[in-house]
Formats: sequence, structure tokens, C-alpha cells
Amino acid sequence: MSSRHAIMPRGLNATRSPLSQGRFGRIFRNLTPAKFGPNEADTVGNLAALADKMVAKFDAPKDGPDAEESGIPALYTYFGQFVDHDITFDPVSSLTKQQDPDGLVDFRTPSFDLDNLYGRGPSDQPYLYDGIKLRLGETLSGQGVPDASDLPRFKGRALIGDPRNDENSIVSQFQGLMLRFHNRMVDDNDSLSFEAVQQRVRFHYQYVVLNDFLPRIVHASVLNDLKTNGRYDRSKLAYYHWKTFPFMPVEFSVAAYRLGHSMIRPGYRLNDADNMLLGIFPDPSNPDQNALTGFRAMGPGRAIDWGRFIDIDKRAFGVPDADNNPDNKKRLQFAYRIDTALVDPLGHLPPEVASNPASLALRNLERSWALKLPSGQAVARAMHLTPLTDDQIIIGKAVDEPGPDDPQTKIATIANGVFAGNCPLWTYILAEARYNQASVTIPATGGPSTIKTPQLGPVGGRIVAEVFLGMMFGDNSSLLSLDPHWAPVTGSDFALKDFVSYALGQGAPLH
Repeated sequence: MSSRHAIMPRGLNATRSPLSQGRFGRIFRNLTPAKFGPNEADTVGNLAALADKMVAKFDAPKDGPDAEESGIPALYTYFGQFVDHDITFDPVSSLTKQQDPDGLVDFRTPSFDLDNLYGRGPSDQPYLYDGIKLRLGETLSGQGVPDASDLPRFKGRALIGDPRNDENSIVSQFQGLMLRFHNRMVDDNDSLSFEAVQQRVRFHYQYVVLNDFLPRIVHASVLNDLKTNGRYDRSKLAYYHWKTFPFMPVEFSVAAYRLGHSMIRPGYRLNDADNMLLGIFPDPSNPDQNALTGFRAMGPGRAIDWGRFIDIDKRAFGVPDADNNPDNKKRLQFAYRIDTALVDPLGHLPPEVASNPASLALRNLERSWALKLPSGQAVARAMHLTPLTDDQIIIGKAVDEPGPDDPQTKIATIANGVFAGNCPLWTYILAEARYNQASVTIPATGGPSTIKTPQLGPVGGRIVAEVFLGMMFGDNSSLLSLDPHWAPVTGSDFALKDFVSYALGQGAPLH
């Protein structure tokens, strides 16, 4: 065996050693679980009433800007999904199968080690590799897209480190970009071993997580409280602590990090072709409709023009309510705002995605209750913060000028007041983000230069940031542990757009 293959990378033996299996647990272990009714039936009914309010009516997928857009390019939604699949895997298939978070085993190592990309490495899973490069799939076609590849597949099934990264067309093709990023890093560093290339890929990825992704979704005031002289400081972690190795907190995995569900658009345009403006799910009345659902070979013409998802080039902002304007078809799409409104397709998930309940909002709320999470107000007080008032917890779209079709419902008016002073943690964190808006620069031309964008605040942002930082500080081979002053050779402003450009073969080599 070549020395470039011989050593299994750190973290890839997660399924073999019990010491490398992180476990789910709690940050706020001493808080009382929130109750939303005198019995299970009433609780589920009350949570269903809240979930109904959290699923809002949105326009069908369209070209051009709309009022619900944030200043965050759309790819960050699916980068966040990719990150989630990297750091956690919950094997429980039923909400009621296991209600004790200490009994949930996270079979993914709780660290930013890209095991969803590398699997168990070329020694254990050679079918993922061609030498020390990762295998690519069939060439993809797409109008205006010169170079794209599907994932490697066998009978339609993706051969990748984590099959969840094929669950929709966007995260699937982003996984393909990650394969290409690694392969180009091999080409640019052809004298290095697999392990050395892998570390470089991980460092660039972790750098983007820390210096680009976190600042997009978490308010700057929260992140600044975790720094000393401009750098993240382990001693500033006040809530997320572990004895031997990092664990996966349910407050993070079941509540705070589910922010991305509110960022999802009803659909996305993939490329120039007229039939490539696709909904996230098929219309229930037309199950054969073309949509972004995954777990299958990528259909013809579906290659993504990444300039529609991330600012790798300059795009016109688009013209509202002018569907035939050609600039609208080519524009950079933005994630929806982090708020307490999910697009209506997420209220009616297709049977092949989920059922009983089919509402993603209700699934999240029931999951939080089943795992006995405290209320948002209780967590805020435990963090020595003044909780949001009931009047500040608004259920609905965080648009600048709500119209008659944009109801703004105060939490205390739902389900006969059962949520007054007692908001489920996930909902509270989304409402807090809506209340903590920042002025974000729009990376496009022809439109506004900035836009108000909700970001995670002192409860949700602190949980997410501390878990991200804590996992990296707890990993002896991470960027923060090995070389906290490290930056890509192209400069400290390296961001997700640069990561994508490099994977596409653009820009200078990375070493």
C-alpha cells in the first residue's frame, strides 16, 4: 500500500471506536422541560396550532426579487445543511422511540472533519476514490453551464460519505463541488500525501465556517463577545463544556441550528433553461412535476450555474414583478429571512420525505417537546439575559412592510395563551433573530446596496457559535487547535464564493 494511503485520517474510524462516538446531551441540564398542555393530546394540539401559524403562504417559485429575501446568498442555506451533515447524525427514526438525549448516539464524529465527504477514507472505502482523488459522476448538462458533474452512483444511489448529501439537487451538486475542491487541491499539491491534502481542504472549509458562514447567520455583537483581540477565545465559552470530548447538544441540533428551515425559498432557478425554475417539492396535484427532490441520478439539463447561488461574479439585482426581464433569470438568488415563517411546501412534506406529521414546523416542535427542551425564556434567563416579551415574539414573515397576506401573530394569542411567557425554544430563537436585524451588503449590482437581514441573537447565536467553536477547540487537529492564525494563501477575506470558484477551476492555486 502506498504511504499516501496507509494512515486512516483522524475521525474516520468513528464507527469502530466507542471513544470517537460523540453523544447527544444538554447544555442547560438543570432547566425544567417546557410544557404546553396538561396531557399529550392537548400538547400536540397546541403545538399544531403554533405550527400552522409558522407555515406561511408564499408565492410560487419566480424569477426576480421579493420582500422575504435577506442579504444572504442562497447557497448559504445549503452550505448550512452540508455542515449539519458533517457534524451530526441522529439515527433515531421516530420522535417517540427515544426521548432521552443522553441515549442518542451521534454516529458522526461531532467535529468539522468532513467525514461526510471522505467517508472512512481510501483504505476502507476505495470505491469512493480514484487513487487519492475522489471519484466524480457522469457529466451534467445545463444551459449556460460549461462544466459540471453528477455524484458517482450505482443504480442511482450516490456513492458518497453521507447519503443525506443527495437529498436535494442543490446540496447534491454542492457535494460534487466539494469533491472537485479536493481533487484540485491534489493537482495543485501533487507531492503531498492524502492526509496532508485532506488537512488543507479541512482548514479551508473550517476557515469559511468561522470567518464567513458564522458572521452571515449570527449577529456581530454575539460573535464579538467570544473574541479577545479579534480572535476567538476558548475561555469565553460560557455554556458549552465537556469533560473528555465534545458532545452534540440537543439545544443546538433540535432548536438553534434549525434556523435554516426558515431560509428555504419555495424554489430556485438552476440555469438559463425555461424549465429550470424548480420548486423544492412537486406540486401534490402533479406528482410527476419536475422538482428539486433528490436521491436519484441528476436529470438532464439540471446542472447549476453557481452564480445564481453565490456571488462568484457580478449579477444584476433583477426587476421586481417583471418576469420576462432577462436579468431576472440570471440574477443572484438570496435566502429567505431568518424568521418565524416557513414556506408553505414545508408544511406539507411529500410522503417520501416525511409523514405523520408531514409539517416540518410541527415535526420540529414535537421533537423539541419529546426531548424535553426548556422554553426560550427559560434559556434566556439561564444565560442572564432579559427574555423577549410576548409582544416581541411575532409569528409571521419578517418583511419590511407586511401586507394583508402577511399576518403578524403575537405568540400569546395562539392556543388560548399556552405559549405566553413559554415559547418553544426553536420558535423563540427564530423570533429573536427577527428582532435582531443587521444591515447586510448586497453582493450584486443594480439593486439596493444593503438590506435589513435577521441574524441569530444572544440566545440562538450564542448557542450556535459556542457549539461551533467548542467543537473546533475540542478537536486537536482543527484549525483553531493547530494553527489559529492560519489563513488561506489568497488572503484573510477567503469566503464561500472563493471556495466555489476554486472548485470550478478558477483563481490561483491553494497550497
